[in-house]
Amino acid sequence: MSHDHDDRPQLTAAQAAAVLTPPPGRNGGDLVVESLQGLGATTVFGLPGQHALGMFDALRRSSLRYVGLRVENNAGFAADAYGRITGEVAPLLLSTGPGALTSLAALQEAAAASAPVLAISSQIPTAGLGGGRHGYLHELRDQQASVRDIVKSVHTVRAASQIPSAIAAAWESALTAPHGPVWVEIPQDVLLAETTLPVVSAMDATPRELYPRPELTIAAAHLLSNAERPVIIAGGGVVRSDASGKLRALAERIDAPVVTTFGGKGAFPWEHPLSLRSWLEDRHTTDFLEDADVLLVVGSGLGELSSNYHTFRPRGRVIQIEADAGKLESNHPALGIHSDAREALADLLEAVERREDTGAAERVRTVLEKVRVRIDAQELTLEQQVLDAVRQALPDASPSFWDMTILAYWAWSAFDARRPNTMHSAQGAGGLGYGFPAAIGAASADPTTPVLAVSGDGGAMYSIAELATARQYDLPLTWLIVDDGGYGILREYMTGAFGEATGTELSRPDFVALAESFGVPAVRTTPESLAADLGKALAEPGPSVVVLPALLRMFEPTHL
Repeated sequence: MSHDHDDRPQLTAAQAAAVLTPPPGRNGGDLVVESLQGLGATTVFGLPGQHALGMFDALRRSSLRYVGLRVENNAGFAADAYGRITGEVAPLLLSTGPGALTSLAALQEAAAASAPVLAISSQIPTAGLGGGRHGYLHELRDQQASVRDIVKSVHTVRAASQIPSAIAAAWESALTAPHGPVWVEIPQDVLLAETTLPVVSAMDATPRELYPRPELTIAAAHLLSNAERPVIIAGGGVVRSDASGKLRALAERIDAPVVTTFGGKGAFPWEHPLSLRSWLEDRHTTDFLEDADVLLVVGSGLGELSSNYHTFRPRGRVIQIEADAGKLESNHPALGIHSDAREALADLLEAVERREDTGAAERVRTVLEKVRVRIDAQELTLEQQVLDAVRQALPDASPSFWDMTILAYWAWSAFDARRPNTMHSAQGAGGLGYGFPAAIGAASADPTTPVLAVSGDGGAMYSIAELATARQYDLPLTWLIVDDGGYGILREYMTGAFGEATGTELSRPDFVALAESFGVPAVRTTPESLAADLGKALAEPGPSVVVLPALLRMFEPTHL
């Protein structure tokens, strides 16, 4: 069998000489950073450790920008946000054992939110691999076993020549729909050993496209074209695949109301006549969805939060477009279409027939009015005032990152994200501490746009050390800390369930003084002055903190 090599790039004499006589003083760590550069990476996150020093030493011989955080889990959150904002792979450099394990909660969130994070961890020396108990520092019997249930794929390196291929395979895996975190492990001695391998050149790790099967597209188009009451649920997959424009075109083509999940915030215009917004934790919305004769679910698994805590019982036909095969029909029988949301919506747009329903917008207004009346009856004016102040202060183009806190729970339902891919939270895995380190990742991706982080005082303490990171890199981000002296939502849950709360009350620092001790300007605000103080902080260069002492309450649930 002959091969035609004419279409391959030809090396010049100088390039050939460089390949044959690579520069001296390189090691396995250089192959790591050269591979990342060859794949197009520009920024890496992480935290050095003894076994990983070969990688970190190689960074200074590269053009990669390094953003070092103070805790590995926070570095993982920063990489997660960088991946969400850019759609590019976010490399995360970790050390063995404790360093690797400390990143796992962040990687779980990246997996739940489909963020393309490439974690590259060191390992104990090659001689110690295999499960024996050799007594190396940081040694685990099987480090991969700790991550295998979290990441999309695991890639092991045992020799320097395997490094570029392992990283390229992991890169491709991270960017293949559904995006997600991946794991590469490289032993300490492989990273440190000198290499005479040629410098890694440009590499190809193009992800596989995930197209819908045509017969399923035809069937779905037929159902939607002939539906009497079609409704669309738009999830995070619409945002991740940059498909909000196609979603809007389809909704307008068939006059279908659209509700966005908490992970899909911004996927559909908030003020559009067909927008049901995001009131998924509301029985009026649930009833409306159940009444649809055809329900198109795009980029959502209809999990707990998207199904009003599994009280949703669709009565019509369900069409589910989902890139994660494990989520297809996992909660409800459906016409399951395993596809990237963008590709499936593009094909549906071509196949569906125009359908006019002059009453659709009126039905949407009726549902939203019922929701408004329900919320207003609970006299939660403070909470709505605070959320409105945040919206007023935040520029439309600025991304916001919300921790697991009462104001974020309000924002899931009631906050207008205004643009796709600008509102993010930790609602995928639900861990504390996401907001501020994620904002660091977003600010690293685009230092020209101010970024907002929102935390409660409990969640803020998870990532308070990253004030030093924000100051060190002079990043344009503002941290709003709502201080109620405890884990507010857990206090509500426990009081409601048991009559009193246990373990939820917290002694907390003076956050203004603490921020200022890091050299970060801070202000204590009130609900009345929040919009002005937040707007001023966001307009100033560099990091800032705004502290709002307030006891917020959650609106009453409808699923109980």
